[in-house]
Amino acid sequence: MSDAFLKKEQEAIGARLPKMDVVICTAQVFGKRAPVLITKAMVAALRPGSVIVDLAAEQGGNCELTEAGKTVQYKGVAIIGAVNLPATVPGDASLMYSKNVTNLFGTLFPKGAATPNFEDEVTVGACITRDGAIANEGVRNALTPAKKKKG
Repeated sequence: MSDAFLKKEQEAIGARLPKMDVVICTAQVFGKRAPVLITKAMVAALRPGSVIVDLAAEQGGNCELTEAGKTVQYKGVAIIGAVNLPATVPGDASLMYSKNVTNLFGTLFPKGAATPNFEDEVTVGACITRDGAIANEGVRNALTPAKKKKG
């Protein structure tokens, strides 16, 4: 991101920020420091009691005041420098995942059916091949070379 782009982002965020009570920051660039999207002056514009949860804290944070693994108070605003958040709720994540897989199989094979329900859009979308052919339209289009136009 260029400095000009980052400046425009900060301006857009800064215009809306004073109306917010909770801000969740997630912008990260793989292998680089997270972009600072919320400056100290912008934090000061928030109402006391507001909260910023910075999920980019491990990469430096999207808020200028973020400290990884700490909660910082500034002018009545709490800035939470969350780190490794997924590891704090692995049991819940596993339960949610297993419930999603169970629901998917219930959709694919309704009421114990022996074959998938190809009348259902979820089944059709999840099926890549069927009867020796590519059944998924998106995959088929991606693998089929575009015909050259005459002209």
